[in-house]
Amino acid sequence: MASRPEASILHADLDSFFASVEQRDDPRLRNRAVIVGGGVVLAASYEAKAFGVRSAMGGREASRLCPDAIVVPPRFSAYVEASKQVFAIFEDTTPLVEGISIDEAFLDVGGLRRLVGPPEQIGSDLRSRVRDEVGLPISVGIARTKYLAKVASAVSKPDGLLTVPPDGEEAFLHPLPIERLWGVGAVTAAKLHAEGIRSIGELAAREQVELSATVGKAAGRHLWALANLLDPRPVEVGRRRRSIGSQCAIGRPGRPKSRGDLEALLAGLVDRVARRLRAGERIGQTFTLRLRFDDFSRATRSATLAHSTATTATWLETGRRLLATSWPLIEERGCTLLGVTISGLVDGRSQQLELPLFPDTVHEHGLDAALDRVRERFGSASVTRAVLVGRRTGLEMPTLPDPGPPTPVP
Repeated sequence: MASRPEASILHADLDSFFASVEQRDDPRLRNRAVIVGGGVVLAASYEAKAFGVRSAMGGREASRLCPDAIVVPPRFSAYVEASKQVFAIFEDTTPLVEGISIDEAFLDVGGLRRLVGPPEQIGSDLRSRVRDEVGLPISVGIARTKYLAKVASAVSKPDGLLTVPPDGEEAFLHPLPIERLWGVGAVTAAKLHAEGIRSIGELAAREQVELSATVGKAAGRHLWALANLLDPRPVEVGRRRRSIGSQCAIGRPGRPKSRGDLEALLAGLVDRVARRLRAGERIGQTFTLRLRFDDFSRATRSATLAHSTATTATWLETGRRLLATSWPLIEERGCTLLGVTISGLVDGRSQQLELPLFPDTVHEHGLDAALDRVRERFGSASVTRAVLVGRRTGLEMPTLPDPGPPTPVP
């Protein structure tokens, strides 16, 4: 049997990123329970997590669990600057870096053994540099595949390093709960638990067709492959996003929301996502509306356009149609979260756009461009829709810049 390749993929993940930046910049917060964000928890220090506080939790519940926590407002500019510094260290370590979010990335160091040393030494040096140069803790997982490296970094937290050797992969992965699998949320976990599957090893032992009958064909194939250590994905440098989205929590269960409130929130989210789409010179074709109900179950509704676009008005009209068709369900089950995603993205400069048939279409393109320039110069809140005045559409979380398209080879 051929030996497996060495463990040479690193997953580097900053620990409680927003909260760690706050503790770094304010000595009074160090070793204290810190919560970033008020109405909804954006991040919690490990001191707060020890009390059960977690990201996306409501502020009232977090305060009940940890009444002595110090709540601070988010400072996104500080987080973006810290992220840039950390990614500069990543890219100084290896040219093969795939950013996942502003606080985590995959690094392929397989070709650096002779020049720098073994992956364990590279991971240790990277952690030391991030601590010394940026002042932040970071956990690193090292494994043969991206998935195993990500699990290893999570297991090593906080502020740790863990290597999964090729001959110890099953022993490391299979005892872990199925919730550790990429793509297993509360709903999927409940379905697997009902089938008597609680560990990854138990899932790996099942037939793929059996899993497909439980969670669906695509999910069954995906989960079976990960559980059986099949993850051939390489580290992709400059990988562009396949979708862009935004979401907003809209209150506690049992508190009714009017259709006007949800339509206003939808408009704000579409404005935000379409602007990011144009900033990256991308166009998309599929719109997905995401809903979370009072019982915390979820649903999605999607529509695919005949032609790709980045025009706000087109996406808003599409979103309103999907919201209208979902309204009976919302009235019956309530709604605590609304999200939108635009997918099927391609480079807007390389695809022939359809000629506008109506003057209003030309007007919308010009209006979008003008508003984008104003917001770029004076801030995203400088111009807003009248329907959004006095309404909350959630915080716009910082994201990694979307890499440009690859330069054509002459």
